[in-house]
Amino acid sequence: MKAFCRAKGLSLIESGKVIVTRNESECPGLEDLKRRADACGASARLIDPRELARLEPHAATHRLALHSPETAVVNPLEILGALREELLDSGRVRLECNCAFLESGGDGKARTSRGTIDYSFLVNAAGGHADLIAREFGLAQDYRSLPFKGIYREVTGARSFLVRGSIYPVPDPRNPFLGVHFTRGADGVVTVGPTAIPAFHREDYNLRWPRVGKESPGIVMRDAVLLFANAGFRSAALTEPRMYLNRFVHAAARQLVPDLRRRDLVPSSKVGVRAQLVHWPSRSLAMDFLVIEDRTAVHVLNAISPGFTSSMAFARYLAARILPL
Repeated sequence: MKAFCRAKGLSLIESGKVIVTRNESECPGLEDLKRRADACGASARLIDPRELARLEPHAATHRLALHSPETAVVNPLEILGALREELLDSGRVRLECNCAFLESGGDGKARTSRGTIDYSFLVNAAGGHADLIAREFGLAQDYRSLPFKGIYREVTGARSFLVRGSIYPVPDPRNPFLGVHFTRGADGVVTVGPTAIPAFHREDYNLRWPRVGKESPGIVMRDAVLLFANAGFRSAALTEPRMYLNRFVHAAARQLVPDLRRRDLVPSSKVGVRAQLVHWPSRSLAMDFLVIEDRTAVHVLNAISPGFTSSMAFARYLAARILPL
């Protein structure tokens, strides 16, 4: 993605990221992240509070922090626009907006709201709806949607100096959520978030009122079952809804940047829905992407964060599996 941005002249700010510890109990988790980074060939190093102060003067850590110098931020809309232009210019791609998959017609046919599409090989990368499409093909029967809404705050411009790049906490290994963190975007705006609030709709982007639909009762039922069956989910479900209130977001964020004041946080229009799946037989949240394939299709499910960040590298991985077929 960095190479694509450079080649197209798109926004690319290589500001780096630090992951900080809030207490001694988080240090083993941080060291495990370092081992994973080394195994993946990613550049990351453990640093002490003195070096953290040089990189992020207003961040705090207990004893250790992890520095990822190659972390960068981009403008997703710029990237999507450039990618769209490149695909259309190729003369080999047709884009259909507001086109919904209806059902599998069998024998290389997919019925959609814009008519029937013939295909020799189908790639289902429909985000929060991908599991529904996979089930039309008789796959992913053990997985169910469990969406989470992420809302954000922004640090007021006059106080944005508190954050230079990205400041993250050590994630809870029981859940696939990163926790409230700071990110200075390509536009210079510092966001705080996201929350991980259970949502009742696959596309619940309303900031004021929950969106509901025909699937909502089933989603609520699954939330209720996991509340009792999954300790990690229970912890998130009982603590995250209060993040609608500024004081709780501030309390979480201030553990990373102690100089942050409550009045430094203002509402943001940014909102996202996590396309989270739950493996229903085990009552466990899916912790990574799921790639399910058969002879004529591949289905990308649970495309959760870092879905966009890894999208181009992941596309190469998929292409290597698909093209030999």
